[in-house]
Amino acid sequence: MMLTATAGFSGAALAELSFEIEGVEDGKLEDNIRTHLNNLEVSKKSLNDPFWREQVNNTVATAVEPFGYYNSETLIEQTDEDDEVILKVSLDTPLKIANVTREIIGPGRNDHEFRQVFDNFALEPGDTLLQPVYESFKSRMFNYALSHGYFDFQWQATRLDLVREEREANILLIAQSGPQYQFGPIKLVGDDRAESIIKRLKPFDIGQPYSSKALTQFNRELNQAGYFSRVIARPVVSEAQGLQVPIEITVNHKPRDNFNVGLGAATDTGPRARLKWQRPWVNEAGHSAAAELFISAPEQSITAEYLVPMGDIKTDYLKYEAGYQFLDYSETNTESQTLSLSVHRIVQEDDSPWQDDYSLTYLREQYKVENDPTQTTQLVMPGYSIQYLQKDDPLNISNGNLFRTGFQVGREGIGSDIDIFKAVAEARIIRTYNKHRLMIRAETGFMETSNFGEVPASLRFYAGGDQSIRGFGYRAVGPEGEIFDPATGTSESAGGKYLATMGFEYAYQVAENWRAAAFIDVGTATNELEEDPAYGVGPGVHWLSPIGPVRLYVARGFSPEENTWRIHFMLGPEL
Repeated sequence: MMLTATAGFSGAALAELSFEIEGVEDGKLEDNIRTHLNNLEVSKKSLNDPFWREQVNNTVATAVEPFGYYNSETLIEQTDEDDEVILKVSLDTPLKIANVTREIIGPGRNDHEFRQVFDNFALEPGDTLLQPVYESFKSRMFNYALSHGYFDFQWQATRLDLVREEREANILLIAQSGPQYQFGPIKLVGDDRAESIIKRLKPFDIGQPYSSKALTQFNRELNQAGYFSRVIARPVVSEAQGLQVPIEITVNHKPRDNFNVGLGAATDTGPRARLKWQRPWVNEAGHSAAAELFISAPEQSITAEYLVPMGDIKTDYLKYEAGYQFLDYSETNTESQTLSLSVHRIVQEDDSPWQDDYSLTYLREQYKVENDPTQTTQLVMPGYSIQYLQKDDPLNISNGNLFRTGFQVGREGIGSDIDIFKAVAEARIIRTYNKHRLMIRAETGFMETSNFGEVPASLRFYAGGDQSIRGFGYRAVGPEGEIFDPATGTSESAGGKYLATMGFEYAYQVAENWRAAAFIDVGTATNELEEDPAYGVGPGVHWLSPIGPVRLYVARGFSPEENTWRIHFMLGPEL
């Protein structure tokens, strides 16, 4: 057995030793000295030994060399304090760059962008030698070459010659670029039914110069397409044919059928349940289908949709929708059964917050308001809407904007029982300044029709509820006491022709995941624009949960007809 002894000191003793550095004004240089000293295992007592004093001097010298100081000296002074040592550093004159020799060999010499990056070397004759800049340039140039298809790139010669006596340095950088490779054919690993979709998403053509930026975009679009649980596209340089590099794509498809069950609650609907079904792949062309069942006390609905990708798979598609909905809202004494069929052409530029929706809707609604006779109205309405949505987080939004507006129109005798034109607009703005958060929202709408009494309940305007005027029930604010008389056709049912609401909310972050809030809402749904609006005010609290913000408000509502208290509970993002 062999015994070894090492001269050392306890971690605690080493950690307690501190150095006061004099003679160094550059903060980065001083930080580098301290970083090197932290790795030196020395105690104050051992500094009486010439060996350890030389180690400290060499450590400081090593730390300052990357900044051009190759002739430094360090004087060590001990103080009466047990844990303090003074280092007086004399940096002397830094080395200056005398000559910089740079050259590109190979096809990269004629590549304008390649040369532009290569010529962007920050050190010139007369500058102080900074080794980190020199080393960073070499790494940056190598990474640029690989990301732009110069897979054979290498530094043929790199040299840093130091002439310490002359306080000078000479730099030599000679790059061998090698040829620039190109994108080759797609090579699928796994199920090949995605080949058609993948080729439509491909942002490059065979023979186009390779770019890691284009490949990164390709990977992003593949993963956002909604067809795959996991997908990776990568170049296989070892299998290049000539200069064309095949792109290998490994895909794992989503399950044939996906099911999702959601439970929740809100003051507008009470307890609610949602069952979703989705089939991401209907055929090789990328068609998909989905259906949803929603159940709550006042509302039950079932909807189905079928998506057909058009130009861009993610942002340009046809959507066919069919749905049946039953509503029974005691706040408005309204019951309705609605059958709707629609087709939408949805278009959005890549990475744009703007989205266009061109639609054609068939609606057949049977409804009853108050004690009126049951009525049935049929409408065929072309429409258009545009939306702008930008937010900094999918769930807990600190800054965001939403703008949405659109219209629908129907003509009597062209599939519709009445003439109708309906337009709506909505805006929401969220801003956060340190711990202060503001949200402003506004909504407006108007309707023109040949017979308001036959306008389906689902198309009329109502206000009140969690997302409208807090302090009132869902759709509880609207024209009161107006019952349609089929014999005369002179009166109008509940619900209004016009809508105008606005809300302002301030929240202050009181803890990491908690905000205290206060709000004021104002607005009305009316048939007469001169009617007095309703108001809602109150405090609230936000909990930033892992599944999105949970918001609770205690609201006091004021209106010409009644004053009410109400609790509002909401789960999910505001945009």
